[in-house]
Amino acid sequence: MTGQSVGRRLIIVVPLLLVLLLALILFGAGFALKILWWVAIVVLVLWLIGFVARPKGGRGRWYRW
Repeated sequence: MTGQSVGRRLIIVVPLLLVLLLALILFGAGFALKILWWVAIVVLVLWLIGFVARPKGGRGRWYRW
């Protein structure tokens, strides 16, 4: 192989690797965001249950802040 053919091959391979790396990063971010949506839904449901299930007096809070 000559120096020119290696350079041409490198020009083709580097953008391909960058596109594959970008696809992996975006897939990972999408997976993480999907998990965060499920966590947010669970927290919202727990908050709503706590809001509805108040103590019998009606004046107390179900959380301690």
